[in-house]
Amino acid sequence: MTATEKDPVLVVVQLTGGNDYLNTVIPYNNGLYRDNRNAVSIGDNQIIHLDGTYGFPSYLAPVKQFWDEGKLAIMHGVGYLDSPRSHFRSMDIWHTCEPDKVGTEGWLGRVVREFDPKKENVVTAVSFGPCLFRALSMPGVPVACIAGPLETYGFLPSIQDKAQRLAVLDRFSRMYQPIPGSGVMEYLGTTGLDSLKGADILKVAPGKYKSDVKYPNTSIGRKLKGVAQVHFADLGTRVFYCDHGSFDTHAGQNPIHASLWSDLSQGLDAFMADLRAHQKSDNVIVLIFSEFGRRVRDNGSGTDHGAAGVTFVLGDAVKGGHYGEMPSLDAKKLVQGDLNPNMDFRGIYSTILDKWMRLDPVPIVNGRHEQPQFLN
Repeated sequence: MTATEKDPVLVVVQLTGGNDYLNTVIPYNNGLYRDNRNAVSIGDNQIIHLDGTYGFPSYLAPVKQFWDEGKLAIMHGVGYLDSPRSHFRSMDIWHTCEPDKVGTEGWLGRVVREFDPKKENVVTAVSFGPCLFRALSMPGVPVACIAGPLETYGFLPSIQDKAQRLAVLDRFSRMYQPIPGSGVMEYLGTTGLDSLKGADILKVAPGKYKSDVKYPNTSIGRKLKGVAQVHFADLGTRVFYCDHGSFDTHAGQNPIHASLWSDLSQGLDAFMADLRAHQKSDNVIVLIFSEFGRRVRDNGSGTDHGAAGVTFVLGDAVKGGHYGEMPSLDAKKLVQGDLNPNMDFRGIYSTILDKWMRLDPVPIVNGRHEQPQFLN
């Protein structure tokens, strides 16, 4: 890497709950789409054509511009064999790359360990959401987790004096001393100190941020603005993670799906405009995934858990287009009524790790997988 070259950055947007593949990238010329979806199919007058085969629902209009620019890659039929159709198990598989056993290490936790093995930068990974996502979980790897607005983020923020905060942390960890050999006290002390350091580093980001771009006042809009604030502050963060949902649309699907994607589309539009306006977009790609797609046939109001889904990668370094093919909607080729996955999600990870983050993907995703070539 040359002195002027920027470190590559990955932003992950997790669509929690199982995003409906067929109502996101619509095979509008396939009669089986409407045959199976009397309740939830998207009307022809509400579809924006991407080409002669696929279209977006109108509420993805802000994302269509990236397709037109050749900066949006659509990965079809993504998943893995023998989907359990369980939110918890499926998400765990995506997070740990362990489809055959319960994993203990998140794939991005491994990435952060590779980037910062000595924990010299406790904000190498920053997560925006209610908890630490399993993908980032790794023993000994610090992650800054921000549950609310970045402006109010902090560790014991009501205590301004650092020495006093450390004293409170010490007293808190001593509560666990009676547990012999548990290592809990050491873990709490280390985690707390890492959190303290991370909070003190990140608190400078909002003050350094100046932008005329207006983000939508939505949960995902605020999270993406937070990502931009930290990215602009040049704190050495390489991995950002945030969630959006829930996409678990068993009932009343159409208005819920439209609202969720409208919020995300507008948020991504603002985020990319912000990065581009400040010459900060060239080293950022955005991975958008969900733990599975949904059933081909609707249930009269929504759709139930499925198997294959769609994954997107967005960014100025992305070679836009379709990758892979949508699995057949023919009833004879479905698996328990679901689209049959034909692209392993670990191949997408492998491309990002190999071509973008310049890491060996094999130990991170636990094997070799075919890499779709969506990066320039």
